[in-house]
Amino acid sequence: MEQDNKIKAPAPINPESLADQFMNFVEIVKILRRHCPWDRRQTNESISQLLIEETYEAIEAINEGDDEEFAKELGDIFLHIVMHSVIAEERGAFNLIDVLKKIQTKLIHRHPHVFSDVEISGEKDVMRNWENLKIEEGQSSILQGVPKTLPALMRAQRLQFKAAKVGFDWDNKNGVWDKIEEELKELRREIESNNFKRAKEELGDVIFAIVNAARFEDVVAEEALQMANNKFTARFQYIEKKAKEQGKRLSDMSLEEMDNLWEEAKSLNSKD
Repeated sequence: MEQDNKIKAPAPINPESLADQFMNFVEIVKILRRHCPWDRRQTNESISQLLIEETYEAIEAINEGDDEEFAKELGDIFLHIVMHSVIAEERGAFNLIDVLKKIQTKLIHRHPHVFSDVEISGEKDVMRNWENLKIEEGQSSILQGVPKTLPALMRAQRLQFKAAKVGFDWDNKNGVWDKIEEELKELRREIESNNFKRAKEELGDVIFAIVNAARFEDVVAEEALQMANNKFTARFQYIEKKAKEQGKRLSDMSLEEMDNLWEEAKSLNSKD
């Protein structure tokens, strides 16, 4: 009789037990590290970008209101957390227990109004205490916790948000809009002077100022720009569809023809 050499996945003793499911999942990841050629050769560095990709897929599921897909994507993120921890354990850096201990310690320490006797008057006090505690823990700057690898819009808004929490902020939105107008004038001046190196810098200042305006209106700049991207995509693809129906190529259409179709696409959705 031929022996079955296939590795069997462990089954949780109690399928409804969170602890059983957790331990079962960790064991599956460890089995993959031992027996799957692809999983075995991965390092923390080689899969680092995949963690970002999975996070964005989870955000997309949230935005689309697809809870079934959201649950799947959270599982993918969880896989990366466990995989990173297992790889780190193999190289003697830390293990999953260390990860859980560190986040529990941080949550308890950063919420003295819940786990201690600190009195607060509202959410602003919570955020202020949070930043002060981070400084006490050894951070040299309020801005230290903002990764340089964040998308630029997200990073800009996080930097502004953190600076504002310690009082470095405009008194009201009028100052924000005045700043945008000031930066636009500076940008135009550099463009008209053909100083394109300075114009690039000034364009960055304009975008940074606009992100600040978004923050004042409680709008996530990254989400707002993605909405604009999606809107542009839908309208442009409408033009492509209509051109195909007319037996035309976009390159053969006049700007006026395309603009008319663009306005037609806009009229299909009054919310735009």
